[in-house]
Amino acid sequence: MAFPHRPDAPELPDFSMLKRLARDQLIYLLEQLPGKKDLFIEADLMSPLDRIANVSILKQHEVDKLYKVENKPALSSNEQLCFLVRPRIKNMRYIASLVNADKLAGRTRKYKVIFSPQKFYACEMVLEEEGIYGDVSCDEWAFSLLPLDVDLLSMELPEFFRDYFLEGDQRWINTVAQALHLLSTLYGPFPNCYGIGRCAKMAYELWRNLEEEEDGETKGRRPEIGHIFLLDRDVDFVTALCSQVVYEGLVDDTFRIKCGSVDFGPEVTSSDKSLKVLLNAEDKVFNEIRNEHFSNVFGFLSQKARNLQAQYDRRRGMDIKQMKNFVSQELKGLKQEHRLLSLRRFQLEGREGNHRSQPCLCSRGFIVLLLNSVVPDSARCSLDTHYGPEHLLTFSNLRRAGLLTEQAPGDTLTAVESKVSKLVTDKAAGKITDAFSSLAKRSNFRAISKKLNLIPRVDGEYDLKVPRDMAYVFSGAYVPLSCRIIEQVLERRSWQGLDEVVRLLNCSDFAFTDMTKEDKASSESLRLILVVFLGGCTFSEISALRFLGREKGHRFIFLTTAVTNSARLMEAMSEVKA
Repeated sequence: MAFPHRPDAPELPDFSMLKRLARDQLIYLLEQLPGKKDLFIEADLMSPLDRIANVSILKQHEVDKLYKVENKPALSSNEQLCFLVRPRIKNMRYIASLVNADKLAGRTRKYKVIFSPQKFYACEMVLEEEGIYGDVSCDEWAFSLLPLDVDLLSMELPEFFRDYFLEGDQRWINTVAQALHLLSTLYGPFPNCYGIGRCAKMAYELWRNLEEEEDGETKGRRPEIGHIFLLDRDVDFVTALCSQVVYEGLVDDTFRIKCGSVDFGPEVTSSDKSLKVLLNAEDKVFNEIRNEHFSNVFGFLSQKARNLQAQYDRRRGMDIKQMKNFVSQELKGLKQEHRLLSLRRFQLEGREGNHRSQPCLCSRGFIVLLLNSVVPDSARCSLDTHYGPEHLLTFSNLRRAGLLTEQAPGDTLTAVESKVSKLVTDKAAGKITDAFSSLAKRSNFRAISKKLNLIPRVDGEYDLKVPRDMAYVFSGAYVPLSCRIIEQVLERRSWQGLDEVVRLLNCSDFAFTDMTKEDKASSESLRLILVVFLGGCTFSEISALRFLGREKGHRFIFLTTAVTNSARLMEAMSEVKA
């Protein structure tokens, strides 16, 4: 289900320009340190950097050796050291230790620190405290938009969620505003803007200030993208905590898609080597199945395998010339496709039975999160007992985020919630199922679900081969709240008529509409919609909105601070490090 677009569907903007800009800026920064230099790269910048400037490009600009920033002495003998890092205190301590070690040894070198995507005052303060501020030069690599696919941009800032939604740290909001400003500079102004959430409103206001300061850059330009929607992750925790059953989401939950690619280990490749596979629309087979419910993928892959075998069988009866053409032009591609096909079939084996009868699971037994339920004292004690006292701070974080709240006497579960609570099958969840069985609910999810029809009434079996609505991404059991909100606002072209939903989401002061430049937009651009997820989005949400776009004649583009799923969300809440 590649969701073939209607003939009148608008074309997507070309985001390759973002890669070129990022690469050119990085090269410019490296050349400010002329001559050979060693480059120290923070671990979580390695994958994004590889998508922008590979090793050969770095070598062309006199990068001699590459090192990972890690907590051990540097082995570099180069007279120039360059550090490409996130603006984190621990990185400043690391750099300071290297510089001060050189000072003690009487060694003089040149040091350059490149912060990505921006530097923070706190980092410069640490360098000053460590006595090395005058020994290093500092710069910024304003790289905050990585095209992972034709319709997906990522800021690759997984820490955004914890920093803002848990710690209340607003430092990354400026990065978001700068990213939006860059997009509007390159692709024209956004005529219609909608948003919901405290973070969304702050980012919007800061972005608008930047636009007003540099109004000349976009003035008179025709918009390429007609609508932009900003959404806070905490508006919809439920969707992010559900196990994913569309193919791309299932691969992410199982193998972890990182920066648009996945590493398959020996258990998948059946060899002693791992295989890194890039997952995007250029892979035609992957593009056909990425949005499919996984139960439909088996038949597709089987048919594909038969077609491949038929192409192999064409070799029989070929003369020498035909065989040469076959080997030179087709064989390599067939072998590659066959290998990837085998990998995809392996990914699904053993998982069909676990999901077929359970359409909407909640990771790690946190059905309390799916229901946004309240926790009685007895349940909390059971959680602490089964998971250990080291998780006390983790549960405190869940309460701070509004995912666990106190139980009011006499609260009971609805029939729907009782049914969903029985879907827990995870081993760890089994230990706390009893504790959750009496969970009641005092949040607004019931009312929101009813008003937005998030749990569709289905007569008979839901046909996953021919989806009727966005609920297919959760086997027909649940429509992602975030996607339903976007659908409803776009239909109304405002929040009008959704006042009660906004109130129930506790966002009355943070839902906004700005329709100031629509007269400049073409009918084609008005069918292009950029959705910005602040705090992360899931592949389930992406698939759901791709489906909606096909149904409505729109095309969606996604910008997220990072791709997330239930495991990543819970890790961000956890105080126990692996």
